[in-house]
Amino acid sequence: MRTDTPQTIYIKDYKPYPFTLLAVHLDFNIRDGKTVVTTVTKFEKKSGLTGDLYLNGEDLELVSITLDGKTPAFIKDDKSLTIKSENLPHSFTLEIVTAIRPETNTRLEGLYMSGGNYCTQCEAEGFRRITYFPDRPDVMSVYTVRIEADKDQFPVLLSNGNLLEHDIVTPHPNPLPQGEGTSAARDEGVRHYKIWHDPHPKPCYLFALVAGDLAHVHDTFTTQSGRRVDLYIYVRPGDESQCGHAMESLKKSMTWDEDVYGLEYDLDIFNIVAVSDFNMGAMENKSLNIFNTALVLAAQDTATDSDFLRVESVIAHEYFHNWSGNRITCRDWFQLSLKEGLTVFRDQEFSGDLNSRTVQRIDDVTHLRRLQFAEDSGPMAHPIRPDQYIEINNFYTMTVYEKGAEVIRMTRTILGAEHYRKATDLYFSRHDGQAVTCDEWLTCMKDASGVDLSQFRLWYAQAGTPEVHFEGHYDADKKTYTVTLSQKTPDTPGQSEKKPLHIPVAIGLIDDKGQSQIDTEILHLKSQTQNFTIENIQSKPVPSLLRNFSAPVKLKADLTDHELKHLMRYDTDGFNRWDAAQRLYLRTILSMMTNGKQEQAGFMDTYGSILESALSDKSDKALMSRMLTLPDISTIGQEQDIVDPPSIYNARLALLAGIKRSHKTQIEKLYAANAPAEVFSVSAEAMARRALRNTALSLLTCTQGTGCAKLAKAHYDSANTMTDRIAALGALAGNKNPEREDVFTDFYNRFKCYPLVVDKWFAMQASAVRDDLIDHLKTLKAHPDFNIKNPNRVRSLYASFAMNNPAIFHAADGSGYEFLTDAIIELNDINPQIAARLLTPLRDWRRYSPDRQQKMKVALERILKISDISPDVFEIASKTING
Repeated sequence: MRTDTPQTIYIKDYKPYPFTLLAVHLDFNIRDGKTVVTTVTKFEKKSGLTGDLYLNGEDLELVSITLDGKTPAFIKDDKSLTIKSENLPHSFTLEIVTAIRPETNTRLEGLYMSGGNYCTQCEAEGFRRITYFPDRPDVMSVYTVRIEADKDQFPVLLSNGNLLEHDIVTPHPNPLPQGEGTSAARDEGVRHYKIWHDPHPKPCYLFALVAGDLAHVHDTFTTQSGRRVDLYIYVRPGDESQCGHAMESLKKSMTWDEDVYGLEYDLDIFNIVAVSDFNMGAMENKSLNIFNTALVLAAQDTATDSDFLRVESVIAHEYFHNWSGNRITCRDWFQLSLKEGLTVFRDQEFSGDLNSRTVQRIDDVTHLRRLQFAEDSGPMAHPIRPDQYIEINNFYTMTVYEKGAEVIRMTRTILGAEHYRKATDLYFSRHDGQAVTCDEWLTCMKDASGVDLSQFRLWYAQAGTPEVHFEGHYDADKKTYTVTLSQKTPDTPGQSEKKPLHIPVAIGLIDDKGQSQIDTEILHLKSQTQNFTIENIQSKPVPSLLRNFSAPVKLKADLTDHELKHLMRYDTDGFNRWDAAQRLYLRTILSMMTNGKQEQAGFMDTYGSILESALSDKSDKALMSRMLTLPDISTIGQEQDIVDPPSIYNARLALLAGIKRSHKTQIEKLYAANAPAEVFSVSAEAMARRALRNTALSLLTCTQGTGCAKLAKAHYDSANTMTDRIAALGALAGNKNPEREDVFTDFYNRFKCYPLVVDKWFAMQASAVRDDLIDHLKTLKAHPDFNIKNPNRVRSLYASFAMNNPAIFHAADGSGYEFLTDAIIELNDINPQIAARLLTPLRDWRRYSPDRQQKMKVALERILKISDISPDVFEIASKTING
């Protein structure tokens, strides 16, 4: 257990760095077992500021340090190196030589080795593991980087910017004596170097380096001003055939950013590198994006439709960061949502333009409600701009990203599309090359539009999900419809009194014949309670509320079942059609849990009508697949005061079984009508067809009997896409018939050479609802292909189980908690960042039954007793148990 408490960082303590960093020159001499980094920096004192030269540095071997050619007096500890201000001239050159060991860096922060290749991850605070440096986002400079390595072992040497020089090193003396991890045999080989220069100032968290033996695919893009850009995607040899979709996604992203935001790429080259060991999804380093292989590689046989969409979205996200994150970056890490919320919104809109806009919105909101709403109601609740943290890696959260995107979306709603574009043009021109704050973003919004956003700023400061209550009254005599809206944001840790927010509520009114009585109107809720009167309404309407999910709130509206069914049938807002169905499903499942699991006959008629719509040739198949899908266990649990996941699972399964009994013939017709086309395509239409067919498969196999197993195996055997194979595995995962073992064995043998597909094999088994699952998970952990040092593999087993299998994770005996806790304790020493993220399903421990609460508390106490607990794990575990 820790005897010291990690330091808490507060936004109120921010102070500008007292030096300007004029230029950075880095030299990496990569040798087996030890890499020597020579850092030459030119500093100048800032006028009007005083302070020592404080440089961050962790796990570094200091070889030498000189200031203007002489050894300076300095103070060094395990976190930093400091030179007193009185020992510094106005301007000076500092040269620091450090030695690091990337090969043993299991944290995957700084420079580390992945699959025999060297790569970096410096956001948020990884650069301090490379050299002593002011590792903060407001210190920006121009970088020149020289990389030297063995030419045969590492023919590819990449860094940020444009390539300046490439040559052979002959001869090159070995700077390290033998016996210190160097390999004489390798040093005798031919060595080469490359020099890269990035002319755009950037903070060190955007620095990147890759050295390895990699294959690549190449393409070009011509910008709107005529600049030719060379595009490269680097992968392990043999994976080139899986890069086509990523490359097309990159070119679409570049075109979209020019068309929608007027933003053009600014260098001669853009590189993407895919690595197998990566804590995050991807990283937007200037001109050298480093990606998890899961978000680059995609082919018909190895990737699902969801994978294709995620690749497209994340490629876009990281590219969009070139302006919203790189050219303009954050002053400090409290402003993280400045770049991430904006860029998530941009990638969501990009995906909506390329695919089904309605389904994109449904999927984004489903994700938000399931995970971010839960975060908002738990012990780690924080505003999109937090005011304190212990470990910054813990604040790469759903709130900062996804809720942050919703706040940007509301900004556009309030300003209108035209003023929003004017405001973003102003933002990108006014602050280019700067490190700024969320306040400066909002100031640009106001300056360009004239709209007062002073109250709207509260979204950046207040945590929690607001509840908006609706009441509607129709006056037949006056032909008016009065809307009463009220708002309340629940207490969250450290915030007990919340002020009213500016909430844009989009509303439509539909008459009894299904005709719209008004176009969508935005009601600006700014007070705790507010009335709005809509005139010239000829008959009593059914209100369509919070259209397109116009604000990230929980809507409380006592619409009748009849009104919800009316919206499902007639609403012109596709999101609200789906949402009305989800509300009916929730009511039915909660009623079944209260009234003995007996489904309602009226519900079956309603569901049948959706099936009939889905069978129509004119139906939106992507939307229908979502409308036919019941809410998941986590979403249902948010409606309960005391959450009981196994009981929710049983009620949900009983409803699915009832749907199958009542509508099996229709579901079989739906399954047959959406048979796969002969030619594979990732078009929106083809993916929608597969989605609807696989939704039908899940309904037909929900009862897990012999017939279910045979149908799922037949589906697997006839599949020509990974989407259909995974659907079959999902249908069979909890089935006890022999077909299950046949299919899972065949799947592994067929794809065992594809690590990302093996991840799916682990994940599908970890998500299975079966009595012996914990024993099976222990067997999987001992499998030769399981590697706890690989984040993808950890997520495929542990996160898939704990996040996607609540019925077993929350088993009454506590075995699920114990299994996860063992993993967190083991990972604390290997990769604290991943260990901390695995704590997520324990954060809401107070919302469960007393027996489960006690078992989760015991698990948290075990974690807090780790002898050398990392700050990452300590922060989450301590806040969770005390929250």
